[in-house]
Amino acid sequence: MYKNLIRPFLFRMAPEKAHHFTFNTIQKLFKLPGVSSFCRQLYCVSDKRLEREVFGLKFPNPVGLAAGLDKDAKLVDQLSSLGFGFIEIGTLTPKPQPGNAQPRLFRLPEDQSLINRMGFNNEGVEAAVKRLRNRNSKVLIGGNIGKNKVTPNEEAVKDYEFCFNALFNVVDYFVVNVSSPNTPNLRALQEKRPLMALLAHLKKLNEKKNHPKPILLKIAPDLTNEQLDDIIEIAKNVEIDGVIATNTTISREKLKATSEELEEIGAGGLSGKVLGPRSTEVIRYLHDNSNGAFPIIGVGGIHSAEDALEKLRAGASLVQVYTGFIYEGPSLVKRINQKILKTLK
Repeated sequence: MYKNLIRPFLFRMAPEKAHHFTFNTIQKLFKLPGVSSFCRQLYCVSDKRLEREVFGLKFPNPVGLAAGLDKDAKLVDQLSSLGFGFIEIGTLTPKPQPGNAQPRLFRLPEDQSLINRMGFNNEGVEAAVKRLRNRNSKVLIGGNIGKNKVTPNEEAVKDYEFCFNALFNVVDYFVVNVSSPNTPNLRALQEKRPLMALLAHLKKLNEKKNHPKPILLKIAPDLTNEQLDDIIEIAKNVEIDGVIATNTTISREKLKATSEELEEIGAGGLSGKVLGPRSTEVIRYLHDNSNGAFPIIGVGGIHSAEDALEKLRAGASLVQVYTGFIYEGPSLVKRINQKILKTLK
């Protein structure tokens, strides 16, 4: 029903308008009696064999929602009824910010992909904290944190520290996002020295807490093998808890979209089906060259159960969906979990 009726209707709207329409509709629908339990029966796959223990947390299943869809933690309870094993919110910044000028989200239907240059638009970390304190579901939550656009890189550590402290009591793990292509100069923080300093600082803060939370690093798919070697070295030296591979790409290779279409869209991070092979390549490189030294969450181009299995076979412990969720609908999560169970027989 989603691909035949709902998606064609939504795809007639501008992408960002469709996003807000969908959020508003879900919020209204889930206020109706029985909708939440109906969705859980329809989409949730409950089986002990799906459970995963990764970086000290017990996940009911290995399929999560990637950051970016529910930046401000507005739909955590509702989305938890669609079968996700965990939900990542953000990217959140200390102060609210509107993000980049619209239009800033574009569909490439032929490529089953999206291009976005949202620019960390969010209501600020404190608004998300308030919502998470009042949530009803017990789904595991990841807090994806970044810096405000106006904060210079030399002071970025302060922004990450602010978000870390604000979210600490309401999330289960943290993700340090230095890999979005849509905040000026942000990716420079992926360089070895500033990245090691940032992660080491957060690690020290974490160790002072009574019950430290896992800290993960989200990386770009555009890193060279030498840069990936640096990531492996940093992850081992700082002893972070895991890596999320990968964020969106600035590459435009292997797209069916014409150069004219791409020129009209302009800059932004590309996600979706076309990103799948590179994301899997990065996962395999990190896993093989680190000898499995740290867990990896695989994300990028998962539009089918087989796509998810490829990432798991390449070395990912968990997977996340975003663009595939938009193109395939909520049944994607169920199909992945069902396929995983079939492989265990």
